[in-house]
Amino acid sequence: MNSQQCHILVCDDEIDVREMLQEYLGKRGYQVSTASGGEELRAIVADVPVDLMIMDINMPKEDGLSILRSLRPDNMTPVIMLTAAGDVVDRIVGLEMGADDYLGKPVDLRELEARIKAILRREALTDKPSAGSTDAEQAAFGHYVLDKEAAKLLAEDGSEVQLTAMEYRLLKVFAENKGRVLNRDQLLEHAHDRSWDPFDRSIDIRISRLRRKLETNPEKPQIIRTVRGIGYVYDPK
Repeated sequence: MNSQQCHILVCDDEIDVREMLQEYLGKRGYQVSTASGGEELRAIVADVPVDLMIMDINMPKEDGLSILRSLRPDNMTPVIMLTAAGDVVDRIVGLEMGADDYLGKPVDLRELEARIKAILRREALTDKPSAGSTDAEQAAFGHYVLDKEAAKLLAEDGSEVQLTAMEYRLLKVFAENKGRVLNRDQLLEHAHDRSWDPFDRSIDIRISRLRRKLETNPEKPQIIRTVRGIGYVYDPK
């Protein structure tokens, strides 16, 4: 998906931020709508397709986390959360709820654009039509099957399990490295398109979310196991 085809929705209670992002992204070919809060955001989402949302966490009437909670899991549009600098708790909660990325305020516009492009590249994988899957294009995760050709996680009854773009990329990385122990840096390098702080623990949060979807008992994972002091391993055996 290129910028000319992409509709971005910016939700922030600060009019200066909305206008700045609308001008900057608009000049780069994106179609940009703005909302001052949850009510306006929901009206836009109900009226037109939205490819990506940029949402401030700290808004007075209804904060971004509450809005995100109300959207998931029925609406899996990628979301970049804007957080106060150093507000780790909000970042963790946002990731737990299914946010795809976060960026601290004040916003670095070039970095925001890079994050947007990275998410759209990953989302493009889910737009590929299935041409019929083979064993090499599938990987079993317990009672579920990752269809890499269709970019979907399927339950035993054939229904699709909703995944964020990052969750899909993580499962794909595990499927392509079956039985290999991967540390956090390796997972982030292959599943994400930006550099991470070495103390960033967001990968643990993503895997915790995946375990709640895949494991019979997420507290005693058997599909994606922790290798203490090293990282994680996917071994269907």
